[in-house]
Amino acid sequence: MEGAALTRRGLLVGIGAVGGAGAMYAAMGALGLAPSEQDKAFTPPRPGDFALRGRAAASVVILGAGVAGLTAAYELGKAGYDCTILEARAKAGGRNLTLRGGDRLTELRGPAQEVRFGEGVYFNAGPGRIAPWMVTLDYCRELGVPIETFVNRNAAAYVHTNGQTMRARTAQADMYGYVAELLAKATDLGALDKMITKDDRERLLDFLRRFGDLGPKLEYEGSERRGFTKFPAIGAGSPIPAPGSLHQVLAAGTGHAITNDFGYDQATPMFQPVGGMDAIVTKLVEAVGADRIRTGARVTKITTLADGVEVTYSGGAGGTVKADYCIAALPPHILARIPHNLGAQVTAALRTPVPVPAGKIGLEYGTRWWELEDRIYGGVTETDLDITHIWYPSHGYHSERGLLVGYYNTDANAELYAALTPDDRRRRALTQGKKIHGEKYRQNVLSSASIAWERQEHIEGGWVRWPSVDSSFTLLQRPAGRVYFAGDWLTHLIAWQAGAMESARGVVTELHERVLRSP
Repeated sequence: MEGAALTRRGLLVGIGAVGGAGAMYAAMGALGLAPSEQDKAFTPPRPGDFALRGRAAASVVILGAGVAGLTAAYELGKAGYDCTILEARAKAGGRNLTLRGGDRLTELRGPAQEVRFGEGVYFNAGPGRIAPWMVTLDYCRELGVPIETFVNRNAAAYVHTNGQTMRARTAQADMYGYVAELLAKATDLGALDKMITKDDRERLLDFLRRFGDLGPKLEYEGSERRGFTKFPAIGAGSPIPAPGSLHQVLAAGTGHAITNDFGYDQATPMFQPVGGMDAIVTKLVEAVGADRIRTGARVTKITTLADGVEVTYSGGAGGTVKADYCIAALPPHILARIPHNLGAQVTAALRTPVPVPAGKIGLEYGTRWWELEDRIYGGVTETDLDITHIWYPSHGYHSERGLLVGYYNTDANAELYAALTPDDRRRRALTQGKKIHGEKYRQNVLSSASIAWERQEHIEGGWVRWPSVDSSFTLLQRPAGRVYFAGDWLTHLIAWQAGAMESARGVVTELHERVLRSP
């Protein structure tokens, strides 16, 4: 090497060989070849797929700082609009609510709850999952909200129906097996000869053998798919006992439970924001500007004028907001009770959708026994009990403690729990869960918090249900004077954040085009 010039590249390679990557990176910094501090600003890998074309100067008052209202303000703000949001609740987010230790949850006709979860533990009391095709994920990318996988289906979770508990894999294997056997035998006996060709018959039989794991005689006699009492390792393992008869499998009523994720909106994979669903709200509030949101402002009157909209509100100092346009992003049954001059037809339309009761409870345990003892990592147990579902957390695996959703129910079951005190809700949920997991389900519970959405002030329901998509639905998709309506309830994605976002996009597009056409 004598006489050879030492290049910076050669120097860095030598330092890396001796001191490792850390030493090499430090040397790069000293030579000005690497940044001394990491840039923390988030830049999305590509722009969002939605933007209003052109800029406009108009003022908009938005009623409700839920996901629909925040999305509308965010998109209008990018196009130059001056937005003010009035929110009756103490903070933004609406039904996108994540509870953590130190929070206080109040409800109508019931006692308040002081949330005492441990550090890092959270409970998504509202939405808990996002499908990959939904616009919600696009906003996570655009706003810089990190996401992780939500395990929507887990073969190790349970199905509990008609007093019987079995693993989801077992319930699925037995139902698929017997259905495949019935169809295979009918095909083999020629019962389908008028419907399929000989070649199709062989292809169908081949598929059914695989689908149901059938034997040589096209019979279902059980399968390793059902699971093991001891999984294979050095030895062959110990399969669980043989299945019951077809009658017993059908009588178990597991059909709904094992097809729960067949729908396009529940299909694997699904996702969730890291650290809690309200990360979406936090980023939207930052982008909109917290100074544009007036919390504790309950709307008491809406008046559309020839040249604008006037909204009166109470709370704090109270007051009136005058704007060029209004976007009403409140639940329809709440809007229907606010005095306005939008007409009787609008009021009747707002009263058409019916609020749906919905409830959840978060149970914090001192140990993650579902992982340690049941080997369940995420997923959902389906039941025919009044708790309906048990959700296992899809994050924090192998942590010391964790929180599972002890019930997520709707309609009559939700009303049953809503009528109980928070302590009684917890007791009932633990008693029901014990039927699936045994006595350990009631042990080492550190804290809990439950929500009855029909008892949440200014919301009063988990979502709404339309008797039918009729003229009322269509009417409210159009503006009433200078007042526009937005929310998941005006889409075919009711109860999803994506519905709220899609509705907001539609409304701001229509409003923006109207402003650009104005003289």
